[in-house]
Amino acid sequence: MTNENVNIWIWLQNGKIVKAILNKDLGTLKIYNENDTLILKRTGLKIIEIKEIEKCIIRYGAKKLDKHAEPFKFL
Repeated sequence: MTNENVNIWIWLQNGKIVKAILNKDLGTLKIYNENDTLILKRTGLKIIEIKEIEKCIIRYGAKKLDKHAEPFKFL
């Protein structure tokens, strides 16, 4: 995922790792649990809605993964 408009967020919720992938170009949100099982998918989101979702995710203490970082380096 080297797309400039794709952001990957990781956070702990109820003691479990959660991952969110937000794509501004496609207007999609995908949330996965620690087993990489898709638990929520939203499509047709506007850019303003994606920004609001990112603000909510940040309140959970999420960390945005660097596009060039190795997976799970933040742990």
